[in-house]
Amino acid sequence: MSASQLALTEPTEIPLPPTQDELPCDDGIPMETLRHKLQMDLLVDPLWTWLKDRDAFVGGNMFVYYSLAQVRDRDFKGPDVFAVLDVPRGERKSWVLWEEGKGPDVVIELLSTSTAKQDKTQKKQIYQNQMRVTEYFWYDPFNSEDWAGFVLTKGSYEPLAEDEQGRLLSQKLGLALVRWSGQYRDVDAIWLRWATLEGELLPSKDERAETERQRAERAEQRAQELAEQLRAIGIEPHQ
Repeated sequence: MSASQLALTEPTEIPLPPTQDELPCDDGIPMETLRHKLQMDLLVDPLWTWLKDRDAFVGGNMFVYYSLAQVRDRDFKGPDVFAVLDVPRGERKSWVLWEEGKGPDVVIELLSTSTAKQDKTQKKQIYQNQMRVTEYFWYDPFNSEDWAGFVLTKGSYEPLAEDEQGRLLSQKLGLALVRWSGQYRDVDAIWLRWATLEGELLPSKDERAETERQRAERAEQRAQELAEQLRAIGIEPHQ
């Protein structure tokens, strides 16, 4: 067999891009402060629950890979909060665009003294030009006046204006971002939270647990009242 014939019959080795199992998923750098961590949880968990019946993924402080050049340069990008719609649910180590077929639809960055400039400039450009993120928001957990939203329009970000209730709306999610003053995990602050367009806050895990506790208490109280009424008319309730 000639060399040319051999070249035609033997498969050509084509290097494949790395998968999420082959890419770094942790840089060992913790979030800025406890409040940043709590703020991320207060955005990620309620949104995950809200989307539980949809094909969607919600991530927090997790790498997003959008190009092989980024991998080569070890230029890791980890949005604080992001959501991707119309994708299978399930665990990911990182979000890898060439594996998933699309990037995040919504990204939120939590500003800090050390990251604010990058979040407002370099990262914003990457989300606009490389990842093509439809909606981008930022918020400073220690300065509630420093918040903004942008929507991708004809390839460029256009600022979102607050509505008449002072909210920033996410058309992709059909939800509003609101600033809520209250206590979360023993920290009093002005928190960024998701709300329905009708104004109902998406409950946190703690709030859902408290609602369930109160519901159980009311059910027990009703059962006791019914038992007392039955005894009053001479009927012993079944245990």
